[in-house]
Amino acid sequence: MILWFAGFLLVFVLIGVSSAYLSRGTRHDYYLANNSIKPWLVGLSAVATNNSGYMFIGVIGYTYTTGFPAFWLMIGWIAGDFLGSLFVHHRLRAATGRTDEVSYAGVLSSWHGDANNQLQRVIGAISLLFLLAYAGAQLVAGSKALHVLFDWPASAGAVLGAVLVVLYCFAGGIRASIWTDAAQSVVMIVAMGLLFFVAADALGGFGSAVSAMEEIPGFTAWFPQDLPLPGAAGAIAFALGWMFAGLSVIGQPHVMVRFMTLDSSANMRRARVWYYLWFTAFYFLATGVGLLSRIYLADTSSFDAELALPTMALELLPPPLVGLMLAGIFAATLSTADSLILSCSAAVTHDLLPHRIESTLLIKLTTIAITAAALVLALSNSQSVFSLVIMSWSGLASAFAPLLIVLCLGRRPSQALSLVALFVGLATALLWRYFDLQQHIYEGLPGILAGLIVLLMFSRSSKPRLG
Repeated sequence: MILWFAGFLLVFVLIGVSSAYLSRGTRHDYYLANNSIKPWLVGLSAVATNNSGYMFIGVIGYTYTTGFPAFWLMIGWIAGDFLGSLFVHHRLRAATGRTDEVSYAGVLSSWHGDANNQLQRVIGAISLLFLLAYAGAQLVAGSKALHVLFDWPASAGAVLGAVLVVLYCFAGGIRASIWTDAAQSVVMIVAMGLLFFVAADALGGFGSAVSAMEEIPGFTAWFPQDLPLPGAAGAIAFALGWMFAGLSVIGQPHVMVRFMTLDSSANMRRARVWYYLWFTAFYFLATGVGLLSRIYLADTSSFDAELALPTMALELLPPPLVGLMLAGIFAATLSTADSLILSCSAAVTHDLLPHRIESTLLIKLTTIAITAAALVLALSNSQSVFSLVIMSWSGLASAFAPLLIVLCLGRRPSQALSLVALFVGLATALLWRYFDLQQHIYEGLPGILAGLIVLLMFSRSSKPRLG
């Protein structure tokens, strides 16, 4: 089986490395592929980057534990993501071309033409902090899968992932990541679909599986039984929280940079069609596999719930398909880690340093240093992939989504007001989690709303009241 895994993984690596043939050796090409990516590639890459180890490891583990309420995670997330895309994506791509910036922070801080260097540095610093934690979580996710299937040391997958990330970065930067994303998006949905139907057949069909689920207390209830808020209020807060988690996509530099690479803002609708069709199908299959895993792997005390997918694959699929699925999981975590590390690299070389680095060699050396930092975080990680990703996700969204929404509305908040709103949103989300209020509702909701209130209250007039 390990040979099948190695063979399929080698295919993914070769796809990424082959992008070097189109590399132009410039900063703009390294970070944005010269804004030349076709809509279908943008869509598939965004799906893979958005999901990756979080979907394969985190969401399936959450579904295994929670049951039917996980459908609200899927419905809310996709709905919130879709609503945000209707308003933001094409405006962000247009601003990317207008400002000629290569980083998410650069575009936001130069949206109306005047560069706000302090704002750009702050956005870059926050991006660096949370994206590093996120990248560490991706390396952890890959390690978990390899540990289950091959009994490798827990650190082996993280080290291998870090090495391959460096290889991708030296090959073609963001283009290598996007090409690999597209290939493993196909593998993701094929492998997940196979496992979904094979698992159902092993359990005697979907009817038998659902009957077994109904015997687990609370598993087939549409909302968790232990919601902090009673009745309808708790159900609404639960669903609305996950909708804001989906809306939070617009605050994720590593995902939004995919749409920034699109060849033309006029092609955004086509990119979104690819993105949402693929995303919806894959999310449904992943949730289904998570539900079936609870029946197939009924002893909840015997293993980590986040290992449900690789464990089921090992027991149900023949070695070639196990190798394909594991290579897909690992490639998914790898390409997302690569995206996160490239965004961190852009934050350092383009946003934080007083003089932007133009040398691709220095940019790549910076990327190596960032990868090493992410590896250290992965090796020292003690949190689950799901909780670590959600924390990073909500922090980035609370800081950046309010500003991006207001900019898309045509407002012109001053640099000082933008910074105030950024810190208010981020602080609200962090305090919400510190006081354990995320049990009531996802912390990104109050974080995003707090930042939006500040911006909308003080940027109505032509002369902002702050700054």
